[in-house]
Amino acid sequence: MSSQHEDKEKIVSAFGGKKGLIDAGFPALVFLISFNITKDLWNSLIASIIISAILTIIRLIMKDTIQHALSGFIGTLISAWFANKTGNPSDVFVPKLLTNLAYGSVYLIANLLRWPILGLMLGPILGENLAWRNDPARKAAYIRASWIWVGLFFGRLIVQFPIYLSDNVNLLGAVNLAMGYPLFFATVYGSWLVLKGVPTTVPPAQKEE
Repeated sequence: MSSQHEDKEKIVSAFGGKKGLIDAGFPALVFLISFNITKDLWNSLIASIIISAILTIIRLIMKDTIQHALSGFIGTLISAWFANKTGNPSDVFVPKLLTNLAYGSVYLIANLLRWPILGLMLGPILGENLAWRNDPARKAAYIRASWIWVGLFFGRLIVQFPIYLSDNVNLLGAVNLAMGYPLFFATVYGSWLVLKGVPTTVPPAQKEE
């Protein structure tokens, strides 16, 4: 397996991989389908929670990592709490809107400070640790790749928040799904394309060896 392919797999895994996306996104799809069929907010919330719990149990049985399944389960519980508290089905998507705002802000501020989040996340995974900080080309690549994520998070907000205000839960759910998996994979792939063009930085300790 080539080094670039290995790096690509590591980058995808760092963001949860395909299984992580299923764990995080499938409960929302179940909620949307259930609500359209039953028009019952409470039962639809329960259905999404049950599906999320089942996915977590499956990961445990298969001895997969449960990090993303567990975070998805907790996220589903929080979303259900929001929607149940207000009685507004659209509020099930409020935590996701807030999460995009939080992540977008963190990525933006970190880039402006020239401490790109992708460098902090992927440096140890790719064997660079923080050595990329002293490599101008690699540091610039991490900053460019991180701007793609800033665009993802704020792009979701710009499109979805007005729909949330319109209280159109079906449209919001459909757009949320459309801007979930497809844009996520596109962003991961775009990040990899940016990073693969610049060689990883070898830490000083490894150079001495």
